[in-house]
Amino acid sequence: MPVPMRTALVPFATLPLAACAGRQSALDPQGLQSDEILRTLFIFLIVAAVVWIAVVIVLCVSMLRRKRTADQPLALDAPFEQATGRVVFALGAATLVIVLGLSILSYAGQRTVFAKDERALTLKIIGHQWWWEVRYEDDSPDKSFVTANEIRIPTGQPVRVELESADVIHSFWVPSLTGKMDLITGQKNELQFTAKNAGVYRGQCAEFCGLQHAHMAFAVLALSPDEFGRWRDHENQSVSSPTNPLGKQGEQLFRGRGCALCHTIRGTLAGGQLGPDLTHVGSRTTVAAGTLPMSSATLAAWIADPQHIKPGNNMPRMPLQSDDLIAIVHYLEQLK
Repeated sequence: MPVPMRTALVPFATLPLAACAGRQSALDPQGLQSDEILRTLFIFLIVAAVVWIAVVIVLCVSMLRRKRTADQPLALDAPFEQATGRVVFALGAATLVIVLGLSILSYAGQRTVFAKDERALTLKIIGHQWWWEVRYEDDSPDKSFVTANEIRIPTGQPVRVELESADVIHSFWVPSLTGKMDLITGQKNELQFTAKNAGVYRGQCAEFCGLQHAHMAFAVLALSPDEFGRWRDHENQSVSSPTNPLGKQGEQLFRGRGCALCHTIRGTLAGGQLGPDLTHVGSRTTVAAGTLPMSSATLAAWIADPQHIKPGNNMPRMPLQSDDLIAIVHYLEQLK
């Protein structure tokens, strides 16, 4: 093959490997459960590849060594028939051993993937079209709080996620940490995983749930236990009223323009339950469930015209003057 043609084919040959690494890859395990899933996958692939190669070799050999048609096709060759019977029996026994072995291996892997630990940190996650409600619940109500579209967890500690849906079927999937689990209306499902290393891992709804299914992502931030403890203590606090004039104006506009009817900001009069909790929205890394990175510009664009960015979502377009929009964005950015 000419060198220019080989060079041109390189991008196409390597394209399938583009999704084999990164913060949303099942081939880049960062959790105990994802480790077990990947190990099981590789064993299944190796066994299947060996069987396939063996079948192809036997097929090729049989084609190359094909005998001529016998003078009496119906005549039986007793030694050949006995040898064939032994081969068929051996291959049948080998198939049974392989299937049983893979079944046992799969069952052993599921004991890790679906293990339950009573000491696990428990979260309740509710899927909405198209965002994630995350509830950190505690035996003491004053230590419970709600956030959205981001999950912060401690490394090395099991995390049990209780999954529910508020509308249609969704699917919770963080490839680097664990497998998939559906969120079904009227049914509670559970999933447990443990992050080994600190980092940011992207999750995604893996069940087609409507027009903006592809824009229903979330981030899992795995923190050291001490850092997670500090974050949880801070997140559990209500926000304080802004002290600067622009922030005060933004807070008044937030309530006056109807935002407080859908969103909650703890410590204020905003107590809506239809949309995500915005108590500490300024500290989040994305806007609109992973659709845009968090910044002043993207937050302003989302507030000004959410239907352009995420058509079909339940947030209406609010007619705002530029000065009012700047004030609301400034107020929300201070909620950290």
